[in-house]
Amino acid sequence: MMFRRAILAVLVAAPAAARAQPGVDQPQARLPTEPMVILTRDGRRLPFTVEMAVRPEQQMIGLMFRPDVKPDEGMLFDWGTPRESSMWMRNTISSLDMVFIAADGRIHRIAERTVPLSLATVSSGGPVRATLELRAGITEQLDIRAGDRVLHPLFGTSP
Repeated sequence: MMFRRAILAVLVAAPAAARAQPGVDQPQARLPTEPMVILTRDGRRLPFTVEMAVRPEQQMIGLMFRPDVKPDEGMLFDWGTPRESSMWMRNTISSLDMVFIAADGRIHRIAERTVPLSLATVSSGGPVRATLELRAGITEQLDIRAGDRVLHPLFGTSP
């Protein structure tokens, strides 16, 4: 209950431009999911179930308005071809870890504990094929680092 009040207070205090995405005022329906594994440098296999954001309208909304993300779930944004990925937290009320993944499935960069509702850009710092959004703090908790591999058909591997 306190969490909801805190989020409502932030939403009310935030400028209208920061709260509104034209035509978007609620979370999108759950997207189709697929299994994915992060293979750490020490050989641990960390399984996740990820929603697949492949269409621009799905990617535009992402995890906006979702109150939380489960520890073993996330959303994978497929950019189609490698490119610079620039994300923000507009209308996203839960902090997230953003994992930027190169075309070969290697984790290029991780932005931990992004700021809810922020309009600041979170960039990949180089071309990536996909961006993975996970529950805030999970990359630290599971010791996921740049250089670890993501196993998913998107990167020519299977989980």
